[in-house]
Amino acid sequence: MSKLLIALFVTTGLGIAGCATQRDAPLTAAKPMVPMAPISKDAYDTAVRNAETQNRMDKDACSTRSGNAKDICLADANGKEKVAKADAEAAYKNTPTAREAARVTRADATYSVAKQKCDELAGNTKDVCVKEADAALVKAKADAKVDRVAADARQDAATKQADARKEANADKRDADYKVALEKCDAFAGSAKDSCVSAAKAQYGKS
Repeated sequence: MSKLLIALFVTTGLGIAGCATQRDAPLTAAKPMVPMAPISKDAYDTAVRNAETQNRMDKDACSTRSGNAKDICLADANGKEKVAKADAEAAYKNTPTAREAARVTRADATYSVAKQKCDELAGNTKDVCVKEADAALVKAKADAKVDRVAADARQDAATKQADARKEANADKRDADYKVALEKCDAFAGSAKDSCVSAAKAQYGKS
């Protein structure tokens, strides 16, 4: 897959559905996305530019609206840009922290749209709407943190395992070297010297 195509996929992190569709959509944008394959700096830069271009187009589309409908449309447009850039950065940096940040950005974007939708309501219905949006934001951020901590733990465990394996291999090599040297004691003179030199060469000793 070309860098451009990858960048385009990154840019469309929230999808390019119109504001009218977003208006009636459930609050699903904060859910975790499947981790993207790492991308290059060039692909990242392209994704950022594409996100900015898409944002200008989305805002132009919002200009035909008015009142709260326009506010919702603009919140959605700005959220899409922020999410696309955050997704691109997560794919470029390819770290648990960057992926958590992208999910938090997605949650914030969803929250912004949800709050604008709540403005259309009144009384207790509006209050409930706001509280539900608040709760969804808290839950999304909490889940993102849990997954990041778990990923950090897996990464740390893998590093420790690799270090332990390296140390174990070194210990085994040293043990075999000592055996080889002991065998050299059966010789004398140049034969022993040759044996020792061969053992050192075999086990990387100086």
